[in-house]
Amino acid sequence: MVFRRRDRRSLWRITAEVVYPRGGYGRAIEYVKHRLRRLPDSPEKIGRGMAAGVFISFTPLYGLHFIGGLLIAKLIRGNLLASMIGTFVNNFLTLVPISAAAVGLGYWILGMRPDEGLVRELGHLFQEAGRDLWHNVWAVFTAERMDWAGLSIFFREAFIPYFVGGVITGLPAAIVSYWLTVPLVRAYQAARRKALEEKLSQLRKPPGAGPLGR
Repeated sequence: MVFRRRDRRSLWRITAEVVYPRGGYGRAIEYVKHRLRRLPDSPEKIGRGMAAGVFISFTPLYGLHFIGGLLIAKLIRGNLLASMIGTFVNNFLTLVPISAAAVGLGYWILGMRPDEGLVRELGHLFQEAGRDLWHNVWAVFTAERMDWAGLSIFFREAFIPYFVGGVITGLPAAIVSYWLTVPLVRAYQAARRKALEEKLSQLRKPPGAGPLGR
């Protein structure tokens, strides 16, 4: 294939670059900003897409952030690619503070008291819930017995508080991301348009014309 990488990456290398991008997080952030500014759409539509991705990234729908962001962006007429970029707000650096804030707020709103060490064990709880869910799906086609007790506890004590707190913290984060993205994209598009017009003006000049057009 024409666009196939010359240096095929191993699974280990791909995983490592997801955790720590090659060139560091600074370079990765600059790349995301560059891609965001060059999206071929209106600043407002790009801003709505970005807001959709940021909002969904505050929810516990891990594994579905891309899909959820795309659906919300489609619903509010936002840029779909911008929504995918927005989901990267939830990453290995922000995962813990986002989770802690969402779970803590969710428990407070619901009038519940979290167990000690809940936030610290949150990743393990999601892993166990995924394993139980897969077991029950597999049990439909085998002689295994389905057991929903563990998933019931998980949804009551982890998922629902996380979801409630995530929606409340994600909404202002999405609004802020919109108001930051729109002027940034608008300024970049204006500067790019001006540079293109100057370049076209230079190309229209007859050969040998001086700065005054003589």
